[in-house]
Amino acid sequence: MRNTVSNLEESLIREVANAGLGRDDVLAFWFGESDTATPLAVRQAAMDSIQRGETFYTHNLGLPALRQALADSMSRLHGAVGAERIAVTCGGVQALMLAVQALVDPGDEVLAVTPVWPNLTAQPVIMGAVLRCLPLLPQPGGAWVLDVDALLAEITPATRLLVLNAPNNPTGWTLSAAEQRAILARCRQTGCWILADEVYERLYYEPSANGCAPSFLDLAQPEDRLIVVHSFSKSFLMTGWRLGWLVMPPSMGRHMGKLIEFNTSCVSVFTQRAGIAALAHADEITPQVVAHLKRCRDTLVALLQALPGVEVAAARAGMYAFFRMAAHNDSLALAKQLLAQAGLGLAPGNAFGPEAQGWLRWCFACQDAGRLVQGVQRLKNWAGL
Repeated sequence: MRNTVSNLEESLIREVANAGLGRDDVLAFWFGESDTATPLAVRQAAMDSIQRGETFYTHNLGLPALRQALADSMSRLHGAVGAERIAVTCGGVQALMLAVQALVDPGDEVLAVTPVWPNLTAQPVIMGAVLRCLPLLPQPGGAWVLDVDALLAEITPATRLLVLNAPNNPTGWTLSAAEQRAILARCRQTGCWILADEVYERLYYEPSANGCAPSFLDLAQPEDRLIVVHSFSKSFLMTGWRLGWLVMPPSMGRHMGKLIEFNTSCVSVFTQRAGIAALAHADEITPQVVAHLKRCRDTLVALLQALPGVEVAAARAGMYAFFRMAAHNDSLALAKQLLAQAGLGLAPGNAFGPEAQGWLRWCFACQDAGRLVQGVQRLKNWAGL
């Protein structure tokens, strides 16, 4: 076993969840997924595909019909994106890993904005990169912001790759178009690649012309050093399907196909058929998901803000409330106590970076918002509030 792999820190989210899995008395909010099943039309498309016997290998980069549908979807949101720039992947996490495999050699410098989902910082380390992190800054009231000038100063000609997740998991922080423009300009100047994890772009609760968060695709040219990663998991309720995609410069397509071949060969055809159906029904599925999640967000945040000593802001995007409680500075210990003593399953903030020590992440993607009310009551009773 490589030392790099042996020394990887296990997910603290999983550490908490594994202690509670199988307990039917636990209200679990630790994972980033809705408890609502994938819409029937999407499931039916996969079943029909299996019934037709579509159980064989297909193109490394994905079915042409799905790549074109994704290109059309991206083009409607962000301007012209050709199908030759699309690669279909086994989930957003594989898309991220493929991008890192394509770009990072051992010893390369990778800069990541944190706190962030731990996979994004582990992947460069697995590839032997030298990882540096620039933390977001928590503000009074619970919101997090980026010091853009500090980030621009950290991007130097030695920086091979900048990793950004915006809208952000876990904080809900989102880049503005002006901030993206400044970052893109600096990366063009230094030759730095940008890996933009934008899987939460459709789960956006602010007014916008295209119904989603600002994207680097709104600003970039096709051959800019930019890879944007997406997933069907969140806005189509398809976490277990493991279906994602990335948008890359056209010149990368052949090489990305090789990487997919040597990783997974291809995504199963019936899963891709489900993706085509999801895109065909996007105008029915995604707005309903977003509207429901906004109601869940507003329900949970209002209840948490009413508790003495709790600091939380309403996320502008995503599916998480990120909060901290006065006098509780060890996230992992607090999450374990809440699980054991209150039957409340939350993710510890320090799983996402040391700067989030003392914070907790609560996924509010519940079919029944009443579970959120029950969860807050358990927190309130446990804390004696």
